[in-house]
Amino acid sequence: MTRDWPVDALRGYAVAAVVLGHWLVTGLVLTEDGSLGQASPLAAMPALAPATWVLQALGLFYFTAGYASARSAARYRGGQGRWLARRLRRLVLPAVALLGTGAAVLLAATVAGVPDRTLAVALTLAVSPLWFLLPLCALVALTGPLRAAVRRWGPWWCVVPAVAAVAGADLADRLLPAVDGLLPVRLLAAWAVPYLLGLAYADGRLTGRRPAAALAACGAATVAALISAGYPASAVGVPGAAMSNLNPPSLLAVGLAVTQIGLGLLARPVLLRLARRPRPARAVEVVNRYALRIYLCHQPVLVGVTALAAHAGGALPGLHTAPDGPRWLLARAAWLPMLALVLAALIHRRAAAPATSTRPGGRRRSVGPATSTSPGGSRRTAGPAASTRPAGPPEAPAGCEPLSARVYDVHRSEPRRPQEVIAVRDSDPPSRGRADRQPR
Repeated sequence: MTRDWPVDALRGYAVAAVVLGHWLVTGLVLTEDGSLGQASPLAAMPALAPATWVLQALGLFYFTAGYASARSAARYRGGQGRWLARRLRRLVLPAVALLGTGAAVLLAATVAGVPDRTLAVALTLAVSPLWFLLPLCALVALTGPLRAAVRRWGPWWCVVPAVAAVAGADLADRLLPAVDGLLPVRLLAAWAVPYLLGLAYADGRLTGRRPAAALAACGAATVAALISAGYPASAVGVPGAAMSNLNPPSLLAVGLAVTQIGLGLLARPVLLRLARRPRPARAVEVVNRYALRIYLCHQPVLVGVTALAAHAGGALPGLHTAPDGPRWLLARAAWLPMLALVLAALIHRRAAAPATSTRPGGRRRSVGPATSTSPGGSRRTAGPAASTRPAGPPEAPAGCEPLSARVYDVHRSEPRRPQEVIAVRDSDPPSRGRADRQPR
């Protein structure tokens, strides 16, 4: 009832971009002994570096996670300890299930005689996406103190220390490359920047075009200055490069995250218009419902499809050949629909809940159009195509009463458009008169 559709759209874009980026930059080469080796097209085609600025969207992922944590903590009435346990359980349990399933598959593959090199590549690609859980769980655990800090000092004074910590870690790497122990600090500080901005946005800050434009301009200027200063242009790691902007996250990764958040907030009016179209609204709803499962399963799907295809038909262009030029890129793009279908079949569950539910007493209650609340506090009534269900089980609002069988529906006499649903009580004559004036 209180979801913000543009935020859901940004989360859906972030998940889709990360999946697409991994499928495009992960080359699996079939060697002469039948094993799979890993290669990157970015090493052979450095001109693709600007594409990583669009596909590396983890900053948006942490921004929407901060927004969702703030809104969820504000609505939860069972205490912050229980809220934190519930939130962490929803993050950790899918990862544990993935590890258990992956261990069983690797054991079966070992018994079947799969080469060790292929098993090593499969294990690396399956486990590597789990790194994001460490900073995310830490930030979720710190949601309460971070929200208090944002409310007291504002988002800018909270973001500056995190940016300074990442800049100091980058400087220490250049001056003292052998320094250890900076990775946890850098991981937490780098991704705390978009998380803090998400907390601020959930509190009604950063609304309007001026803060969004400031974020986009400052982030873009930072990225341009760092590339000029010698940082790699690619937003992800390139094999053989002396430095990576993602492992560990550098100041360029922070600047890119801030740029993407600013552009995403500037695109809010466009996203609201898309919410009125059934297909985009449905796609965003499905991706948000299975976001974590999609993220965890997309790399195992790539390895599984590649290994099975190699066992069945030998080397195939774009799937088993070396990423050495544009022809490989076009061939890999042709494989993306099949990978998407396999991923959808793996994670698909019943996508839509029934429109009505039955209470224990036998009475039915109807689920009307959802009302989204924007961070600024304004409310809008969404039509059927724009309603987005939460990722978890739906919760009935407090004090919900069964609706009367007498419903005033303007759709019977006029074209379909978003309408206001008015709950009428006999003890409230003004609202009844307002409802009676509507066309029936």
